Amino acid sequence: MSVADLPKVELHLHLEGAAPPGFIRGLAAEKRLDISHIFAPDGGYSYRDFWHFLEVYEAATSTLKTPEDYHRLTLAVLEESAGQGVVYCETFLSPDFCGGRDLGAWREYLHAIQEAAGIAEARDGIVLRGIVTCIRHFGPEKAKETALCAAETAGDWLVGFGMGGDERKGKPGDFCYAFDMAREAGLGITVHAGEWGGAASVRDAMVALRPARIGHGVQAIEEPAVVERLAQEQVVLEVCPGSNVFLGVFPSWEAHPVQTLRDAGVPVTLSTDDPPFFKTSLRVEYDRLAETFGWEAEDFRQINLAAANAAFCDEETRARVLKILEAPDA
Repeated sequence: MSVADLPKVELHLHLEGAAPPGFIRGLAAEKRLDISHIFAPDGGYSYRDFWHFLEVYEAATSTLKTPEDYHRLTLAVLEESAGQGVVYCETFLSPDFCGGRDLGAWREYLHAIQEAAGIAEARDGIVLRGIVTCIRHFGPEKAKETALCAAETAGDWLVGFGMGGDERKGKPGDFCYAFDMAREAGLGITVHAGEWGGAASVRDAMVALRPARIGHGVQAIEEPAVVERLAQEQVVLEVCPGSNVFLGVFPSWEAHPVQTLRDAGVPVTLSTDDPPFFKTSLRVEYDRLAETFGWEAEDFRQINLAAANAAFCDEETRARVLKILEAPDA
């Protein structure tokens, strides 16, 4: 079995960001929305840089207007993920996009997404769980409303809370109220940091928000003390190498610090972030990492075991996933 064929766990996937371009183009046509400016001539998404990407992302998301749209989106995304060998996935969801942070509307969207996840699990064997994310550049007051939606729907399926968006806006400490609300509801805590805000953003997120996981976190490599703290506290990084290289966080796969972080004892996992936006997939990621760093099947197996153990799911689900990963032919 090649490394690309191994069963995989993915912890950092934005549901809307995983939408195939053709799916979004089709929805736009159905709704008579002109978003042709977000597509390249080859049919993929087109943007200039990370901040323009955020604008294009929101334009693509504007086609998703109803719970039924999200039901269809979830089925499309999980079909793609299952084809990549993913057996367990956690996806970021935002009440900002699903009902405008209205709790009643959010419940309808969440029900539609969860129903689609059940269909995909029965069809393809892939298990999906949800992580609510507030949007950093929308500000802390809206984050509180998002956290309330998360807290009121926390359970076996909605298992985590995090924050995405523009790291240049505000400070992690501005969002303590939202994260405390989510933590009190029993949700696992993750936060995007160290993608654009440098090692300081990782340190600040750890101090203010006490996350079990950090989305990206790779710029921690700039400060040895931050790397040491990540290793000591065993904070898990949701690393997305292809995304980082595509967006220019690092100039090449060879320059990416994922190997150095592993060597330092930092728990790392592998994900694709927004795969069609960054022209990647988990199979591509695995092949490139094997080629660049000489990783073999056992390296990837250990990373996937770490991801399963860092998942925010219940213990019964975790045991099922671990059994698949630990199978002799896995």
